[in-house]
Amino acid sequence: MWIDCHCHTRHSHDNWLEPLDLVRRAKQLRLDGVCITEHYSYEASAPVEAVGKDEGLLVLRGVEISTDRGHLLAYGVEDDGWNIWGQDNYLPLDEVIMRINSLGGICVPAHPFREIGLCSLLESLLEVQGIAAVETHNGCNLDSDNDLALQAATHMGLPTLGGSDCHKTAAVGRCATEFLDPVSDMAGFIAAIRTGRCSAAYYRPYQATMQAGS
Repeated sequence: MWIDCHCHTRHSHDNWLEPLDLVRRAKQLRLDGVCITEHYSYEASAPVEAVGKDEGLLVLRGVEISTDRGHLLAYGVEDDGWNIWGQDNYLPLDEVIMRINSLGGICVPAHPFREIGLCSLLESLLEVQGIAAVETHNGCNLDSDNDLALQAATHMGLPTLGGSDCHKTAAVGRCATEFLDPVSDMAGFIAAIRTGRCSAAYYRPYQATMQAGS
């Protein structure tokens, strides 16, 4: 099954993508599910989960965390109690990873080779401890950035994740993750990543839709 593991809606407060438009676009592309990773907050994605239930699409929830060394996708938290720092930006990377892991979740560096100023992770990804996978296919990245992330994940022996990083409808599904076993909840999602039963890719139905101009 295929899940877009990195999605944003207007509840990230940096775009106008309506949850209903995201979910219906995902269904149009025959994605089996999406994971909403709103910036800074797990709780912000609750309305999107409700839309997914109404529309019959699996909607999982994580959070994208801005650290002092890049962005992390965190999966497996249940509220915003993970954030003990009292701020949203430049959180200490190593401490965040330890915190999420202690709560039973997992961390995955997002778009690690995209240069986003002084807090870019880049090659220092190879030194990061405690992560469960690497986002190697990000729909907003240059292909060359994704290539570097894939090389790093291979070198580190870590599973790969793919997500569109969508902030608008047309971006949904450009990259996604194939799960080799059925996933119906966050526990199954995390188990598949921990056991390496998943892999990232450019999602072919998205490419076909773009070529067809729809």
